[in-house]
Amino acid sequence: MKIATYGSMSVDWESRIDMDRLRKERLAKLKTQLDASEMGALLAFDFANIRYMTATHIGTWGIDKLVRCSLLVRGAEPVIWDFGSAARHHELYSPWLSDQELNPDTGVSSPIPGTSRSHAGVSTLRGAVHPGADRAGNVAARVLAELRKHGMENEPVGVDFVELPVHQALVSAGLTVVDGQQLFLEARRVKTVDELSLLTHAVGLADMAYEEIYSFLRPGVRENEIVGLVSKLLYDNGSEFVEGINAISGERCNPHPHLYSDRMIRPGDPAYFDIVHSYMGYRTCYYRSFAVGSASRAMTDAYKRARDIMDRSISIVRPGITTADVVSLWPKAQEFGFANEEDAFALQYGHGLGLSVWEKPIFSRLTSLDNPEPIEEGMVFALETFWPGSDGWSAARIEEELVVTADGCEVITRFPAEELLVAGQRYFAAGGPLPAVRESQSHLNTEIGRST
Repeated sequence: MKIATYGSMSVDWESRIDMDRLRKERLAKLKTQLDASEMGALLAFDFANIRYMTATHIGTWGIDKLVRCSLLVRGAEPVIWDFGSAARHHELYSPWLSDQELNPDTGVSSPIPGTSRSHAGVSTLRGAVHPGADRAGNVAARVLAELRKHGMENEPVGVDFVELPVHQALVSAGLTVVDGQQLFLEARRVKTVDELSLLTHAVGLADMAYEEIYSFLRPGVRENEIVGLVSKLLYDNGSEFVEGINAISGERCNPHPHLYSDRMIRPGDPAYFDIVHSYMGYRTCYYRSFAVGSASRAMTDAYKRARDIMDRSISIVRPGITTADVVSLWPKAQEFGFANEEDAFALQYGHGLGLSVWEKPIFSRLTSLDNPEPIEEGMVFALETFWPGSDGWSAARIEEELVVTADGCEVITRFPAEELLVAGQRYFAAGGPLPAVRESQSHLNTEIGRST
């Protein structure tokens, strides 16, 4: 299996990503899950679930504000209540949210006026609207009216995330509210052919960003400079949302702080990065590690250990195994300096990728050994490894994204990671370039208050 990758434009001379097929197949999978459940409807407030259900998007400014919701009632088509004029925009430019009629002369379908299922709706804005306005009650009344229209008002309603006042209003309206998040995640677990291509294109943009990082990385640049450089490059080339760029260097590498700073990179530093962005909504999560100028023996050994864990994990991935099979190959938390698996969570780790950065399946010694999940063809997930250096402050971090194929897997993260790369090699001795690996960095470790 080879994942198809295309240009970012639609053309008439090549069959590329089919957005109409993408919309229909995602909704069909969600309907199948709903029909097989005991729920009568699914109510979504999470942006990723709303997009999966309705193929609508209003940007990322509102991603944490719970300002919109959509409803899928069993046997019906989805309805959305969106932020003010966004609802009107969907009515004009999202024909799949309206009933269609076929023109017998042209053979072309077009929306029937007045049948749009996109409506304006304002919730509590996370409590910013005065409670006396009862926007929570308004949301509940709209949902109840749709359920009654289809005779589903007495069936459980699955909800992904909800504000407490809205939850209380739904219950007060007589509805049985249950957890719908698992149903959404089950529908999103295995990707369609178009989702695979979108995820791979997103990774391709991150490949390009790593080429830029490797060229730019040198003593004197700051972590936040690299974040700015990568963010601009991704947006310039079609990224929809740069959710986060981890940029970690020097003594900040161990323990992993999970955020960048304004630290200036110095000769001999270890550095690792994570690129989390989306293309057409589809996320990447993609670590790479480097040494800057030269690499210490401690860093080189740490990288080899992280790479070995990764390679052994990838080698067994195929349909039919479980997440427990993978994590059983990973070192215990105590083997790399942590008291327990919760302390070390997400260092040896794996997670599904799709419209959000962490989807099913999750790989962790904390949860997967006792609660294994099956690996299926068409899944896309990232595996992450980490190993601390023996010097007490350096560390290596590697992440690969995989597509599960019929008989194995395909690695879609392509920036080289088989060996530790040394960036910023600009130093030459009389006999040629200085060696990439140095036996000691005692002068650096002394300066940061640590001994080798």
